[in-house]
Order: sequence, then C-alpha cells, then structure tokens
Amino acid sequence: MRLGVLDVGSNTIHLQVVDGHLGGPPVPNSSHKSVIRLTEYLDEAGSITPLGIDRITESIQSNMQSASHLDIDELLAFATSAIREAKNSDEVISHVNKACNIDLQVLSGEEEARFTFLAARRWLGWSSGDLLVLDIGGGSLEIARGAEEDPTFKTSMQLGAGRLTRQFLKGDPFTSKSLKALEEYLEEKIEPLAASLSTFEKDNAAGTSKTFRTLAKLSQNLYPKFGPHLTLDALEALVPKLQGLDIDSRKELPSVSAERAPQIVAGAMVARQLMQTLELKEIRICPWALREGIVLHRLDWIER
Repeated sequence: MRLGVLDVGSNTIHLQVVDGHLGGPPVPNSSHKSVIRLTEYLDEAGSITPLGIDRITESIQSNMQSASHLDIDELLAFATSAIREAKNSDEVISHVNKACNIDLQVLSGEEEARFTFLAARRWLGWSSGDLLVLDIGGGSLEIARGAEEDPTFKTSMQLGAGRLTRQFLKGDPFTSKSLKALEEYLEEKIEPLAASLSTFEKDNAAGTSKTFRTLAKLSQNLYPKFGPHLTLDALEALVPKLQGLDIDSRKELPSVSAERAPQIVAGAMVARQLMQTLELKEIRICPWALREGIVLHRLDWIER
C-alpha cells in the first residue's frame, strides 16, 4: 500500500511517500518538503495571517503536485503545534481542506507523543524494555515512556526549539543575558518531569526528531571520544560552543543545515536540561518519529 504522509509542522510542510504493508517497515519512496516557519505568520492575537494561510496552501499544493505521478493510495495529513495553537485553527484547516481537497487533521500534543513512541518502540524492539522517548520539534517537546507500544506516560510541552528561539534569544551571537533567561526558564519548566518520571531507570532513552539527530552528528564530528550516542558529557561541551557562534558560523558546522542553524542553540539547551533533570547519561538516536508512527498505526488499523 502506498501512503502519503503530509506533515504540516512549525518549520516545514513535508510530504513523505512510503510503501508499507502489515508486518513490514514503511519503506520511503520519495520526499517533498517546503520550509515555512508558520510562527512568522502570526498576528498579535495569535492568529495565522491571510498571507500565512496562502503560504500553507501553496506549499501543500506544490508538494502534492510534485508527488502526483506516484499513485498514492491514501493521504494521511496532519498538523502539529503551530496550527494547533493558532487562534484561528479551525478557519485555517477549513480553508486548506477545501483549497487542497484533502482531510487535514490537527493532532493533539499527546497524540504526537503516542505516535512517536510507537515508531521508536517498533524501531528499537521489545528488548529495549521500559523506554523513554524524547522529541524536540519546532513548536513543542513531546515525551513518552512505557514498556509496551502504548506509553503509560505521555505529555507535550511548549518547549520547541523554534518557539524558544523567538521568545528568548536575542543578538547574533545570542547575548549572555538572553541565554541565561532561557536556561532559567528551561530549568523551571522541566524540573517537574523528575517527579513524573521518578521510577524510570534512567538508562534507556531514545531521541527522535531532526534536532536530536543534528546534535548527535555534531557530537560525533566534534567530540568522537564521547562515543556513538548523544551523551550529557558531549552536550556539556557542545552547548557553550554553539552559544558562542553567530548564525553564519553555525551554518558552517558539519550536519547543521541553514534551516536548523537559527534554532539549534535552543534545541541543544533543551536536550541538555532534559538530560540533567532526568539524570540521563546518554540518548540513542531513533531515525523513526511521528510520520512513521502514523503510518504504522494506519497499517495496524487496516488489518483489524
């Protein structure tokens, strides 16, 4: 079965085409992506502007046109935090669905966490046992934990790397005052997770999302002595380095894309605070995330 997975996120609109069948892994066929930072199209009331709605619509139509020759059997279209939190979310969804002839659905934060957890569980397998999954997006942070396919703990927090960059970080390089303010904010917001996850064994965490993958690649390139996984020791060295660079210098780092460079500092600070608060020594990187989780869930449902 050929599925199209349309992800309308905070930073990008991404159509991924995959071939899948029950019992097998989703096999990527092609990828079509448009960079669009939706929070740049918010008015003072928190609504997406008419220009922003047009950009969303045009990007979806462009991506769909690029994949029109692939004979997609079903399109799974979803939106995450940027549209979920917009004051005119219903209006945006209605316009996009009519203009693009699709059925775009808004995922809740807990649904994001649950589908991402499913993807990580399938990728890492049952032998990974009690698993903690962390995903740093542009608008939100998703966390889920459990020993089976349905997590026993799941939450979504407004701690996405793009959101925090816009809210806190000023200057180029970022000022020490703004970095300190973000550091204190993260400590305050993440601290309650220690109680919620107090029974977690602290040695079996996985990170999904482009932010974690970028940080892991930076660690391997710059600090190979810390090993193949993303460790707290590596982040303790990496975060100050990133904080001292301007955006052009960050773009020159290996594995940091122009799209990721503006928000990688905030993303690294979130990852470091999570590891400090939850006493995690290392995080394994899982290449599967939300889109794969949605595909897996859909394939499971078809056979019920």
